[in-house]
Amino acid sequence: MQVKLTVNGEPRSADVEPRLLLVHYLREHLGLRAANVGCDTTSCGACTVLLDGKSVKSCTVLTAQAAGQHVITAEGLGGGGLHPVQAAFRQEHGLQCGFCTPGMVMAAAGLLTENPHPTEAQVREGLEGNLCRCTGYHNIVRAVLAAAEAGAGTHPAGTPAEAGAGTHPAGAPADAASGNGNGRAEVGR
Repeated sequence: MQVKLTVNGEPRSADVEPRLLLVHYLREHLGLRAANVGCDTTSCGACTVLLDGKSVKSCTVLTAQAAGQHVITAEGLGGGGLHPVQAAFRQEHGLQCGFCTPGMVMAAAGLLTENPHPTEAQVREGLEGNLCRCTGYHNIVRAVLAAAEAGAGTHPAGTPAEAGAGTHPAGAPADAASGNGNGRAEVGR
């Protein structure tokens, strides 16, 4: 079946099997490897992407279901630079092995779009569908709160931190400025 969608700002068209999952289309057809295949059951969140601005687990979305929509992956989140969420993860050391990081960043970006000023409890709840086996979540939560403080929730996906200088709180340097799914995991409580 012929599918047309926009991925990281670029129009894409492909002939795909109706049962092809979005994560496999991104990885195998487009070579975008940030969305990881961790569980194939929506439990881990390693495959999280933004679909029309909402975080979704791409292991449960058919490519055909994404037709006509905009997909943003971790590779395209910053539009060629670091998005404020990515920069905050780097600044706050919100990663260890890195396997969960792209999905965690995308879930955080989706969360901050829906709630630009979350509390720590709201961040923990918003990331419950994303698992990390290395960090204990402390620095991940700190990174999301730092990104929120820097205005990441008002920063458009697909643009680097430097491009959104007007969207950050006064005095916040650009490099410092930068969905919960149905799998439920306790996030470092």
